[in-house]
Amino acid sequence: MSNSVWKHLLHCALLLVTITVVFKVLPASTGLSIDPWAEYGTVTTIALYLLRLPTLLALPQVLFNFFGLTVYNAFREKVVLSGCPLLAPFICLRVVTRGEYPDLVQSNVRRNLHTCTEAGLSNFLLEVVTDRPIGIPKNHRTREIVVPKEYRTTSGAMFKARALQYCLEKHVDVLSDRDTWVVHLDEETLLTAHSVRGILNFVLTGRHPFGQGLVTYANGHVVNWLTTLADSFRVSDDMGKLRLQFKLFHKPLFGWKGSYVVAQLQAEKDVSFDNGIDGSLAEDCFFAMRAYALGYTFDFIEGEMHEKSPFTLVDFLQQRKRWLQGILLVVRSPKIPPINKLLLGISLYSWITMPLAVANGVFIAHHYPIPCPILVEYVNAFVAGCNAYMYLFGVIKSFPLHRFGVLKSVACLCGALCIIPVNVLIETGAVILGLLGTKNKFYVVQKEVARRVTV
Repeated sequence: MSNSVWKHLLHCALLLVTITVVFKVLPASTGLSIDPWAEYGTVTTIALYLLRLPTLLALPQVLFNFFGLTVYNAFREKVVLSGCPLLAPFICLRVVTRGEYPDLVQSNVRRNLHTCTEAGLSNFLLEVVTDRPIGIPKNHRTREIVVPKEYRTTSGAMFKARALQYCLEKHVDVLSDRDTWVVHLDEETLLTAHSVRGILNFVLTGRHPFGQGLVTYANGHVVNWLTTLADSFRVSDDMGKLRLQFKLFHKPLFGWKGSYVVAQLQAEKDVSFDNGIDGSLAEDCFFAMRAYALGYTFDFIEGEMHEKSPFTLVDFLQQRKRWLQGILLVVRSPKIPPINKLLLGISLYSWITMPLAVANGVFIAHHYPIPCPILVEYVNAFVAGCNAYMYLFGVIKSFPLHRFGVLKSVACLCGALCIIPVNVLIETGAVILGLLGTKNKFYVVQKEVARRVTV
């Protein structure tokens, strides 16, 4: 067997061990002799049993992560081109920015151009869409699009959705609808040779109009170890839930991310980013749900891209708050049929009920124990074990031994476990602020290292 297969088998074994350990550690309630109805009263007992339900809401996405991480090889080392790059259709790399970090954008444009050239991509253009001019050099490979302040979409789309829709306007768009693919990047996103090859394979095949791949956050200088280790969960989420929904079902059942998006231009225009307020705060999620409702299909793209985690815990919290508020608008929007957002809605309400689940696990269940069926115990252990392992796998994927060495990799694994309570508190805070705080505000995290104190 190849080295990647051995790694995958070891990873699957570690996942099962983690679930087993969590099952042994969690306090069992099946053998309790207490009669809660007599001890606590009817109303309190019903409330105590209802507090066990949020765990069940998390089960669908946990199952997707479990099978996504185990069914498909998680350690494929190289992406090999399946065709000639010269025969690939035209590719437009589109970066959206507010223009607040011109030095960062210009630096990443140069790096991404170099990566594309080195990977053999020849028929491409890199566009920077910005609210403020940032001085991207004009040549046959780059184009700067400045969104006018007076520009308004038909539905009143805002923020990033407004900028993306401006690019699709007839007087702005210079691309050919049929033969062009658009790769959407954030201003801090860096391509890799493997991601470029993965994109080439995806567009050369042309079976699906939309695709997305893995993003990791621990490459280069780590600005904040706390947020980077917390984002290891997102790495596992890409390799688990995202990969399974695209490779097996070819549908965005739980949505997708806003960067590393590859779209056939004609399909993108058909779906549109002009979706009003509902589609402005989490424009990526709304776009995916709308494309799903229109019958478009998706696929997973091999090869990873690199980004940075938020530089401070405040930015980390605000980022999660915006995601929750944006997805809530998507789930509540009458423009998306209920059947298309069913699993997304279950996942969202699992997140919204996190404060109740945390309160129950930390305090209530210990002071007010109640007997539960053995099946509930198994589900609790499975959900908790899989979620704990998500942090471990994300670290394994982000901090491989051959790059970081044994000591640093082991230290990161221990750090990932220690960061779980902190991340749970932050996610819980994001829920509370998201539900009670200001809506329709697009918080943008800091992107330049020089402007932040490292942790």
